[in-house]
Amino acid sequence: MMKTKIIITIFSASLLFAASIFAAPRGDEKLPVYKKTGTVSGTINSIGSDTMNNLMTLWAEAFAKFHPGVKVQVEGKGSSTAPPALIAGTSQFGPMSRAMKNEEVDKFEKKFGYKPTAIKTSIDALAVYVNKDNPIKSLSLQHVDAIFSKTRRGNHTEDIQNWGQAGLTGIWAQKPISLYGRNSASGTYGYFKKTALFKGDYKNTVKEQPGSASVVQGITEDKFGIGYSGIGYITSGVRAIALSKKTGEPAFGPEIENVMAKKYPLARFLYLYVNKTPGKNLSPLTHEFLKFVLSKQGQEIVVKDGYMPLSAKIIQDELSALQ
Repeated sequence: MMKTKIIITIFSASLLFAASIFAAPRGDEKLPVYKKTGTVSGTINSIGSDTMNNLMTLWAEAFAKFHPGVKVQVEGKGSSTAPPALIAGTSQFGPMSRAMKNEEVDKFEKKFGYKPTAIKTSIDALAVYVNKDNPIKSLSLQHVDAIFSKTRRGNHTEDIQNWGQAGLTGIWAQKPISLYGRNSASGTYGYFKKTALFKGDYKNTVKEQPGSASVVQGITEDKFGIGYSGIGYITSGVRAIALSKKTGEPAFGPEIENVMAKKYPLARFLYLYVNKTPGKNLSPLTHEFLKFVLSKQGQEIVVKDGYMPLSAKIIQDELSALQ
């Protein structure tokens, strides 16, 4: 039986909801179909991004059907835990919802004499969530910055502390905004800080959560809450609002077509980092798993989990990196 450190059943409701509203785009017939070239066995250890917990578990379950002798252990406490685990050799895979920082790459290179290999696996729309009963339709990144950041590098004219300042009227106008976010170990925390807060600093009032599901759960239970996490964690208790790059410009929701058209401003690649010695092959187990992730079946799982699949061109480039 496959061993994991996460229980996929707790995510089943959010997966079904995400799949229902983020239907797969019309299939790219050029995606390679996974066919095992031989049977592999052993244990895959994955340490890293909480955002990718669902993906890693779903990929692992499907991969194990092809290779019943494979056991997979998934631990997701944040992207910043991936590089140390790869350096220490306690994991073969480092899922990250952001690219490695220069200092993380430098530490890896100091240990091994070469850089880690980053494999793009999918595309995520980082969503800004509000409670399902909140009537707000859209915000600009400048508004988001003024809501979450104490530095306001987006240059909005005032600090936004209540929903009236964000554009709501009536009984909502004087209600204070309650903030939810991730902790600093999270790649989502870093990406949101860099992109939505213009590299500014979070307010001290942000309620930092250990995982994406916790952020969504907090907003579900808090009528006046707002927070952020990957679109794959959406549930019926929250809404992902439309965002614009600048105040006054059209706002777009985190649907696949808007992400692909580069209209939605908070989209990012999700990565798997591996330790590949230049000029040498990956272990058969690691290579087969990555081939599965980058296959038609692997990308169908990406859509099932509410994320967006890679194009055939990107997959071809990523497969070339495995050689």
